Amino acid sequence: MMKRTVHPTSDREQLLRERGFWPVAGVDEAGRGALAGPVVAAAVVAEWTVVQSWHAEVRDSKQLSATQRAHLYDLILAGSLAVATGIVPCTEIDRIGIAAATRRAMHDALRALSVAPSWVLIDWLTLPSLRNRQEGVPGGDASCLSIACASIVAKVTRDRIMNDLDAQYRGYEFAAHKGYGTAAHLRCLGERGVSPEHRLTFSPVNRIAGGLL
Repeated sequence: MMKRTVHPTSDREQLLRERGFWPVAGVDEAGRGALAGPVVAAAVVAEWTVVQSWHAEVRDSKQLSATQRAHLYDLILAGSLAVATGIVPCTEIDRIGIAAATRRAMHDALRALSVAPSWVLIDWLTLPSLRNRQEGVPGGDASCLSIACASIVAKVTRDRIMNDLDAQYRGYEFAAHKGYGTAAHLRCLGERGVSPEHRLTFSPVNRIAGGLL
C-alpha cells in the first residue's frame, strides 16, 4: 500500500480568523538535530485565507527537494505579509543547550516580523515567555500551511548558511550533509577533528574532541 501524502491546509488559520485572531504567524525551525552549524527559525505571516496557486505545492520541507524548496521560498517571500528568521550559532547552542537555543531562534524570528501576529502557530513547541497567544501543533509542519511555509524558509536559510560554511571549512562536506550526523560527516570529523562550527556539547562531536566539554 502506498503511503498517503499529507497536504498542509489553512484550516487552523481560518478557524482562528473566525474567532477574531488575525493575523496568524507560523513558526518552525531547522537544524535542531545537526552536529554543526546554527539552529535557524522562521516566522511567516500571510493572508492564509486567500488561496494562492502555489499553496498546493507546499509540504513539510523534509518532503521537498532542494529545488522545490528554493522555488517555494521565493514564492513565500513574495506572497506573504511578513517573513523573518532567527539564527543562533553553535557557540550559543553549546552555552545554553539546544532546546533553549531553538526557542531563542523562534523568539528572534517573531520579534523581527514587520507585522505583529495576534496568534502564533508553532511546530510542536510552545514558548513560555511569549506574550502572544500561541499553540504548539504536533506535526504542524506536515498539516498546517503557515508552519509548513515557515519550515521551508528556515530550511532554505540554514542550507544556504551551511553552503557558505562549506566554502569556509574545506573538507567537512557541509554543503552535502548540512551538518547532520551522516556517515560521511562522522568520517570527516574522525579525519579532521572538530571545526569552529561543530557543537561540542553533542556527544558524537564531544567524543572526537576528547571530552572538551
